[in-house]
Amino acid sequence: MYKDYFHFTAMPFSIAPDPRFLYMSSRHREALAHLLFGMQGEGGIVLLTGEVGTGKTTLCRCVLEQVDARSDVALILNPKMSAEELLAAICDEFHIEMPASTASVKMLVDAINAHLLCANAQGRRAVLIIDEAQNLHPDVLEQLRLLTNLETNTRKLLQIILIGQPELQDMLRRPELRQVAQRVVARYHLTHLTRLEVADYMSHRL
Repeated sequence: MYKDYFHFTAMPFSIAPDPRFLYMSSRHREALAHLLFGMQGEGGIVLLTGEVGTGKTTLCRCVLEQVDARSDVALILNPKMSAEELLAAICDEFHIEMPASTASVKMLVDAINAHLLCANAQGRRAVLIIDEAQNLHPDVLEQLRLLTNLETNTRKLLQIILIGQPELQDMLRRPELRQVAQRVVARYHLTHLTRLEVADYMSHRL
């Protein structure tokens, strides 16, 4: 009834991450710049963290709308899985022909590496984006680090962007994940809006 009463064309304040309604505070602009840097980077891990509801996923969707024609993007939305399952999901996203159903981690990594080498030879860039990355198991984070080792003599073959809640930062501070933390080439923590920004945000949305 609200939509009809106020003559809105769409329901306001939906929790869906619709980039059309993205409010660009100064911090959101910085966060977007980090994600765009990740899309054009030369390897390593780019980290975007923030509390629930700060707009991380909406920023991600905004970036996906700006992907150039020579970039291949694998988007993982629910990474709560084993290393084998995540590698298989990456193969699905990149449309890589899957090995046998009993494929080992090595077979899956080899298939990804062969695909990335072929894409690189064609001048294409491969980017892996993982949302809700705080759900990644430490063993899976270590496997992601190993994927950053895939390279030619001149460049890395895969850029990884991790988007998650502050718990992801806590995970990367663990001693056993120090090698993963060392692969982070850029990071940004997105904070909540100020009181003045809330008013601007509501005006922007309406």
